[in-house]
Amino acid sequence: MSQTPDSAVRTYIEQHRSAFLDDLAEWLRIPSVSAQPDHAPDVRRSADWLAAKLLETGFTTAEVWPTDGAPAVFAEWPSEDPDAPTVLVYGHHDVQPAAREDGWHSEPFEPEIRDGRLYARGAADDKGQVLFHTLGVRAHLAATGRTAPAVHLKLLIEGEEESGSPHFRALVESRAGRLAADAVIVSDTGMWSEDTPTVCTGMRGLAECEIRFRGPDQDIHSGSFGGAVPNPATAAARLVAALHDEHARVAVPGFYDGVVELTEHERALFAELPFDEERWLRTAKSHAASGEAGYTTLERVWARPTAEVNGIGGGYQGAGSKTIIPASAMVKLTFRLVAGQDPDRIEKAVRAWVDGQVPDGIRHETVFGGATRPCLTPLDHPALQSVVRAMGRAFGVPVRYTREGGSGPAADLQEVLGVPVLFLGISVPSDGWHAPNEKVELDLLFKGVETSAYLWGDLAEHWREAP
Repeated sequence: MSQTPDSAVRTYIEQHRSAFLDDLAEWLRIPSVSAQPDHAPDVRRSADWLAAKLLETGFTTAEVWPTDGAPAVFAEWPSEDPDAPTVLVYGHHDVQPAAREDGWHSEPFEPEIRDGRLYARGAADDKGQVLFHTLGVRAHLAATGRTAPAVHLKLLIEGEEESGSPHFRALVESRAGRLAADAVIVSDTGMWSEDTPTVCTGMRGLAECEIRFRGPDQDIHSGSFGGAVPNPATAAARLVAALHDEHARVAVPGFYDGVVELTEHERALFAELPFDEERWLRTAKSHAASGEAGYTTLERVWARPTAEVNGIGGGYQGAGSKTIIPASAMVKLTFRLVAGQDPDRIEKAVRAWVDGQVPDGIRHETVFGGATRPCLTPLDHPALQSVVRAMGRAFGVPVRYTREGGSGPAADLQEVLGVPVLFLGISVPSDGWHAPNEKVELDLLFKGVETSAYLWGDLAEHWREAP
C-alpha cells in the first residue's frame, strides 16, 4: 500500500528527528546574544552556521547580510514552477542574555532534553521555530517527489530582534528587491496552549513619547511662591488625568479615526478560546481587569488601541519633605495602535492635545521616538487559510484565531514589501521566552515541522497573488 502524503511527511520527519535535534543543539550552543557587545563574534558565528545549514538543506542561495549592527541571513530556493507564489519566512537568530545564576537548572547554552522538552536559550525564541522550516521543506519534497519547493521560498533571519531591531527597516528597504514576495510568514510567535493550536492574525503598532515640562528656572520655595506660579508637576498630573475619559477611552481628539473595528464574527472567534480571566490576572500580577468599556479583556489587549503612562516624575523624590515648587516634571507615554491607525497621524494628534492641556507659564516639549505600524491579515485571506489548513492537518484539531497585543518588526515587512504578513508559531506560554529555563515542547516543535511541510503545497494549490 502506498503512503499518503501525510503519512509520508510524518515518516520522513520521524526518520530525521534525531539528526534535526542534533543540528538544533549545535546551533543553540552558540550564545548569539545581540544585546551584549562581547557576544558580537558569536552572533556572526550563528549567522554563518545558519547560512551553511541552509545550503546543506538545499537552498540555492544563502548569504550573510551585514548591517550597521548584527548580521542577518538571507536564503532562497526557487520553485520549478515560474508562476508559483513567492513566500518569505521571517525569524531571528539572536537570543536574550542568559546565565546559570539567573535561576537556570542547567547551563543555558548547553541544551538538555528532559521529559519531552528541550531546554536552552533560544529553543523556542527563536532558533527552534526557524530551524523547523529546514526539516519541513525536506519533508515536503520527500512526500511530493519534488526537487524544489512548490513555492519560491525565501528566508530572512534577523540578528538584532532581541535588541529592538534597530537596523531592520533600513535592511529591508535597501534589499527590497531581493526580498520581494507575495506573502510573509513570521515564525516568531506562539499558540494559545498545547491543546489549542492557534494562528495569529495581527499585531498592534506602537508610538511612544516623552513630555517634558519646565516651570520656574529653578526649584523655588512653596511657601513664598506656592499658589501664585504654575507648578510643572501639577501640569503633568493633570495631563495624565485627562488622558482617558470616564469609559477608559483615550481622550485625545482624532485618536480613534480610521480604527478597523472588530466584526461580530471576530468577536465570536475570540470568545471560543478557553480564557480564564482569574488565571490571566495571576499571570499579570494584578488584582482586577480594567479598560475600555464595552470590550472583553482579550479584545482590549489584541484589537483595541491604548494609551499607557509608563513613567511620571518631577520634584523631590527623597525621604521626608522638601517644600518646593519643582522646576521640571516629565511624563512618558506609549500608544498601542491597531489597523487603520497611522503613527504619524497619532503623533500630530497627541502633540496638538498636549499643547491644549499645558497652562500658560509652563514650557513644554513633546519628544517622539521611533514608531511601529500595526499589521492585520483579514480572516478570509487565501494565504491565511493555507496556514490554517496546514496547521489543522498537523495537529488534527480545529485551529483557532488570536492576535498579539505587542509589537514587532513584522509591520516593517508588511509596509515596505506591501504584502500580507501571516504568523506560524508553535511556542506556548510555558516556554518561558526571555526567562530562565526557556524550553520548547518537542511534540509541538515537530508539529511545526509538519505544518511547514504541508504549507508550501497548499499555498501553491490555493493561492496566487492577484495581478
